[in-house]
Amino acid sequence: MSITADKKQELIGKFATNTGDTGSPEVQVAILSERIVNLTEHLKIHKKDYHSRRGLLMMVGQRRRLLDYVKRKEATRYEKLVKELGLRR
Repeated sequence: MSITADKKQELIGKFATNTGDTGSPEVQVAILSERIVNLTEHLKIHKKDYHSRRGLLMMVGQRRRLLDYVKRKEATRYEKLVKELGLRR
């Protein structure tokens, strides 16, 4: 359900704006997106897991807020991030 440390480091390396960057909105959105995908797969199997469903909705909301922040600050970074992650917006 959660992501492995190797996968997390891979995402940090791919989306970091400079070396040692783990807190930029791009990295946070990428990690949240990976967790959302994993949890969505879990919920396809366990349909009545309402506690995990609530966690999923909270993560989706957090990702939406981060994306809104990036869009407000720099629209080009937002467009690039959405395109790279394959998000619908």
